[in-house]
Amino acid sequence: MNNLKYIFYFTLALLVMSACEKRLELEPAQSISGELATESEANIQNILIGTYSEAGEDDTYGGQLQMMADLLGGGAYIDWVGTFLDPRQVINKAMLSDNNFVGNFWNNSYAAINQANLVLDNLGVVTSDVSEKDRIEGEARFLRALLYFDLIRHFGSGDLGVPLRTTGISDYSIDLGIERAMTSAIYDLIIDDLESAVDLLPEENSFFADKYSAEALLARVHLQLGNFSAAGMAANNVIENSGHVLTPTFAGAFNNDENSTEDVFAFQVTSQDGANDLNNHYADEGNGGRGGDIIVTDAYAALFDEGDERGSFFYASGQSGDRLTSKYIYQFGNIPLIRLAEMYLIRAEASLETGNDVGALPIEDINTIRRRSGAAEVSGEVTKEMILMERVKELGYEGFFIHDVVRTGGSVDGFNADAPELTMPIPQSEMDTNNKIQQNPGY
Repeated sequence: MNNLKYIFYFTLALLVMSACEKRLELEPAQSISGELATESEANIQNILIGTYSEAGEDDTYGGQLQMMADLLGGGAYIDWVGTFLDPRQVINKAMLSDNNFVGNFWNNSYAAINQANLVLDNLGVVTSDVSEKDRIEGEARFLRALLYFDLIRHFGSGDLGVPLRTTGISDYSIDLGIERAMTSAIYDLIIDDLESAVDLLPEENSFFADKYSAEALLARVHLQLGNFSAAGMAANNVIENSGHVLTPTFAGAFNNDENSTEDVFAFQVTSQDGANDLNNHYADEGNGGRGGDIIVTDAYAALFDEGDERGSFFYASGQSGDRLTSKYIYQFGNIPLIRLAEMYLIRAEASLETGNDVGALPIEDINTIRRRSGAAEVSGEVTKEMILMERVKELGYEGFFIHDVVRTGGSVDGFNADAPELTMPIPQSEMDTNNKIQQNPGY
């Protein structure tokens, strides 16, 4: 597995793009045009690997995206004590359009989307094997859907979505102005990409996205949209057929060199490459971080019953003494993006909402999660509030806080779910260079 990781991050022709680049290029040592870069199957494979690497940068799934989602929606459960201004704007619900964390997330996401589009545009050069072509297409569609999903959740405002680009760009000297697509069009693409990926991807694919990675993300998307029946069926299929199982202990799901048994999809981090910015901001210096920029509040710690491992999965910062989460105490640990535990909670909520107990009763799914952590099993009637609280306990500090607030019509820090302050501004860099873009309300 470690050898595969090194291949993953050090493929010779790894492509890296940024918003300021004028053309698609390979590494400087390889001087070939953007057109030639897509003319061979090997180069298409390398562009795909580059898409994973780009999406896993600290600006996005390397940690800052999850961190911003927590700061924006964590309310009384989280606090920022670091010195950076940009995250403080997020937790204070006072983001400016020149916020670097927001802007870098936007630019990095579209750079990765562009690489996925280049792969999909040039699938015709993949002629060695039909199954190989299907795998490449499926992985590219999975990554594009993932990126658009988080873009629309953070920047979408009502019916107004984000720019929808579905073809690759290799020449940035042309006019790239583009309007924002409708929110419904973005979600149509996301669902179509994921349904296609489920059909195209193999059931096992090392640490790359496989069939069940796509189906698990599809379950998350349908839950966000309130499509509970579809969410429940997708989550159930992952639980029953993926081969993934919960780790024996809660701690076992985190700080791993290799994917744990419950990682349905994780971004890979090694001592040579990859980014774990969650460790940087959530951990103290002794555990590889800055000292603990983000602290676990008393309100969060008070949620847990005695004996619940999740309620003691904290430690005191060696610098400040503040309470910190133990989810990110290894700077080279992989970043779990989709855990099997989430699928149990999605299935429970979907079953409650539809009255159709797919796979298990909601209370059985909740108790499956609680038993793993040593928490006492619950009995009696299951409520929506009970399931949402179990999500807070199980998935806290993993980038879920704001999305659960918004999708359930809740509120945080006095702001209702539809408040402009809970939506990120279109970055100023995009406003300055795209004369067709429209800013979000309130900015």
